[in-house]
Amino acid sequence: MVRPAARKAAAPRTTAAPKTLATPLPSACASQVLDIVPTVMDALRGAMRGNVGDQLSVPQFRCLNFIAREPGASVSAVAAFLGVTMPTASAMVDRLVRAGAVQPSTAADDRRRSQLHLTEAGRAQLKQIRLGAHGDLARALATRSADELKALQDGLAVLRRAFRHDRADQRDVS
Repeated sequence: MVRPAARKAAAPRTTAAPKTLATPLPSACASQVLDIVPTVMDALRGAMRGNVGDQLSVPQFRCLNFIAREPGASVSAVAAFLGVTMPTASAMVDRLVRAGAVQPSTAADDRRRSQLHLTEAGRAQLKQIRLGAHGDLARALATRSADELKALQDGLAVLRRAFRHDRADQRDVS
């Protein structure tokens, strides 16, 4: 006797679980950062340039900003940051000193090296430029939804933790 083919039991119907996105790889995230950061930096530079006015050149503004982030920096550190020669950086710093925005002081550990600090006038000038640029950037982001702005803040927090940590590690090594 030949048996009739057994019917396959129908699988019980279940609701499919929502599809989850694959975990992003660090290399994919790095590619996305490399893709968007130059565009963001262009917008940031444009906002800064638009608020520098006639008082400073863009390289002078970058120099002030660097000294604000790195108080006590040397002229050679300024040159390295700006990608210019020592004489060019020295002339730029001299102009900022004459303008009253930067105050050099002698390094305690090496009297041949000067340390650069912003003056009150330099801090005020930098604050004014940043406030103007802040307004420009806020207007550019004003069309984003609350969810997009929250996602942006979350992503920026990740970048801040990743790269501030790396900078701290680099300082510990030197």
